[in-house]
Amino acid sequence: MPRTKKSFPDPNSLDGQILARISQALYNKEPLSGPNGIITKLLKQAMETTLEAEIDNHFLENSMEIDNHNRRNGYNSKNVKSKYGEFSLDTPRDRNSSFEPQLIKKRQTSINDEIDDKILALYSLGTSYNDISYHISDLYGIEVSNAMINSVTDKLLPQITEWRERPLDSIYPIIFLDAMFFKARENGSVTTNVMYNIMGINASGYKEILGFYMCESEGASFWLGVLNDLKARGVEDILIACIDGLKGFSEAISTAFPKTDIQLCIVHMIRNSFKLVASKDQKKFISDLKTVYQAPNQEIAYSNLLSLLDKWSKYSAALKPWVNNWENLSTFYKFSNHIRKLIYTTNPIEGFHRQLRKYTKTKSAFTSENALLKLAFAAILRISEKWSQPINNWALTISEIDIYFPNRMDI
Repeated sequence: MPRTKKSFPDPNSLDGQILARISQALYNKEPLSGPNGIITKLLKQAMETTLEAEIDNHFLENSMEIDNHNRRNGYNSKNVKSKYGEFSLDTPRDRNSSFEPQLIKKRQTSINDEIDDKILALYSLGTSYNDISYHISDLYGIEVSNAMINSVTDKLLPQITEWRERPLDSIYPIIFLDAMFFKARENGSVTTNVMYNIMGINASGYKEILGFYMCESEGASFWLGVLNDLKARGVEDILIACIDGLKGFSEAISTAFPKTDIQLCIVHMIRNSFKLVASKDQKKFISDLKTVYQAPNQEIAYSNLLSLLDKWSKYSAALKPWVNNWENLSTFYKFSNHIRKLIYTTNPIEGFHRQLRKYTKTKSAFTSENALLKLAFAAILRISEKWSQPINNWALTISEIDIYFPNRMDI
């Protein structure tokens, strides 16, 4: 079968002229991209032609207005970044400053979403600003400043607001709460910022970060505000809340979700007790303490705890917190072993925090709270992508939870 001859645009047409210029550049071995590339120059020419048409149309649309003395008033020049290279763009302006270009906005300095997406991808990995600038320069041959990176990452701020206000499920069988600490520079000094994160296990067994909250000091009023925020977003019931001795949380949740069972983290209690025991006694003390948190049921556990108070009276400070918080420490005893392993510690959310640290470890101190929120949010989205499977033995777990909490699960 004979080959069909390819057709080319008319040499006198615009397409033909563009093709001819590119062909000539290829023949002369001129660069296609970069500041002096032929494609970059053609892009600049096309954009400036379009902007001229835009301002002409602007004058035409407003020509019938009374006392319309608006006229051209020269040009504003700015450097524009594209994947083909950086170039100087002359944007026409008018005397009344009423012309708003649509092709590229007044403060817009990039016309390529690919570059913005690459900056956001690198930023979400915790890449430093210097390294982001290096990678973008290596990939596209353009320089990006810290101000531009901030401008691009600021696009995350409305997404953060939308994400923090998104509707939630009506019921969460289990939630975990814990805090992370970050350094931030404020007014020339470095301060410690506290971020409280809430992880939920939904009715299908999937992990989900329900929200993160910044706070200078925790207390019942703060936690009540957090819990009321969850209620406003659709949460009607929480069955079990696993926490690490958060100040004021018990009082707040008894008001917002009075039917919720609280489980204090056993691992944190062990660590706190361990610190108050002399090194020569630590091995024996921890061995005895196992008879409490590994007891088969609550009655035996509490009996063993009282016996330890007598045996280790010199370390009463290490054991009294167990007695004083026994109601919230002993919740897990009523469940079978596979649920006990899930709720007796805040390890699930601590595991999330370890992953989050991988993205924030390059920041010795954040420049602002917004900088912290942007990176934390970007990292949360990446981490959440990996939560594509329900937790182990969830079918058995939810069936047992439904028995212990009758008429509260819609399954």
